[in-house]
Amino acid sequence: MYTLKKSLGQHFLRDENICRNIVAALREHSFSQLLEVGPGGGALTKYLLEIPGIDLKAVELDVEKVAFLLDTYPSLRGKIITGSILDIPRPFQGAFTVVGNFPYNISSQILFRILEWKQEVECMVGMFQKEVAQRIVAPEGSKVYGVLSVLVQAFFEVEYLMEVGEQCFTPPPKVKSAVIRLRPRSVPVAIKHERALFILVKAAFNQRRKTLRNAVRGLFDPSLLGDALFSKRAEQLSVADFAALTFKMN
Repeated sequence: MYTLKKSLGQHFLRDENICRNIVAALREHSFSQLLEVGPGGGALTKYLLEIPGIDLKAVELDVEKVAFLLDTYPSLRGKIITGSILDIPRPFQGAFTVVGNFPYNISSQILFRILEWKQEVECMVGMFQKEVAQRIVAPEGSKVYGVLSVLVQAFFEVEYLMEVGEQCFTPPPKVKSAVIRLRPRSVPVAIKHERALFILVKAAFNQRRKTLRNAVRGLFDPSLLGDALFSKRAEQLSVADFAALTFKMN
């Protein structure tokens, strides 16, 4: 078999019903290229291999798991990328879909990687720690609405699909989990440029208890700070509000 490595945040999904539900959610839209992130022991992989007519690749950092997967599923030969999703180049030419039970210790970094690839990612179905999943889908006004919420929702429609209990994994994590789906927004949000949005959102939420006027004053001409919008705190602004403000930044 294989060993579990805590250093890699490994908690392997073992509930077959959850695996089937994730694949069903994945197949609600058509795709021809699929990247699985962190296949581990192959709980999802064995179902993904059954999807006809797709080009499947899997990225796995743990060489022991790579050897196990190749031994258990010979049809994976030539389809595994040994490495981290944070380091590999774009895995396909053209549009592709992403799926995975993401390592929780790098799940936020994986999201930023998806944002880097957003022009090509046509769908993502991923397992996250429940608290992270809730932050990603949170609307403005929520206590957990923050940087991840705005930056992801600026480019993707987000859906909270299902919650997953600790006993569905080996070993059971100390936190609950949830599966979300991202699909590109049908109507893109107009922004000055991505860097402006990232700078604004991070500055606003870095001092989220302050009004926007105090948190981001260095990014705007003082003459603009009298606008009522700057009297609000970051979590009170919608994605559209942040997007509109990028055009007024210095």
